Amino acid sequence: MDELNYEGLKLKNQLCFPLYAAAKEIVRKYRPYLDEIDLTYTQYITMMVMWEDKQINVKELGQRLFLDSGTLTPVLKSLERKGYLSRKRSQKDERVLEVSLTAEGEALKERAAHIPKAVSGCVQLEEKEAVTLYGLLYKVLGSLSE
Repeated sequence: MDELNYEGLKLKNQLCFPLYAAAKEIVRKYRPYLDEIDLTYTQYITMMVMWEDKQINVKELGQRLFLDSGTLTPVLKSLERKGYLSRKRSQKDERVLEVSLTAEGEALKERAAHIPKAVSGCVQLEEKEAVTLYGLLYKVLGSLSE
């Protein structure tokens, strides 16, 4: 009888574990900065897209953030209650929900501008290493979302 190989079950042999742990630890580094502006990490990345695009439909926003509507909807409702964005049905297609940045949401960008640099200082990578890692992570995301 063939002996089973359990090497694949060792944590040290899992690519997913260091990805998970690194993501969790980096998000933890964001927490004190995001607490200052009263945002969760998911709200923060949503606002990053809004600062860039100003208006986007919910489906496109979810695709950009790799979030399903069940996760994204409460985030958008919370940001709307805070006055940072508004949600409304498209006049062209009532099935499409559009999200728009408000003046308050735009003003928040100034308070958040220091965060990327503050957090990047926590990650001990040379610029070339960071660029390589960025490319590899998006390659992984692309292969998983097909």
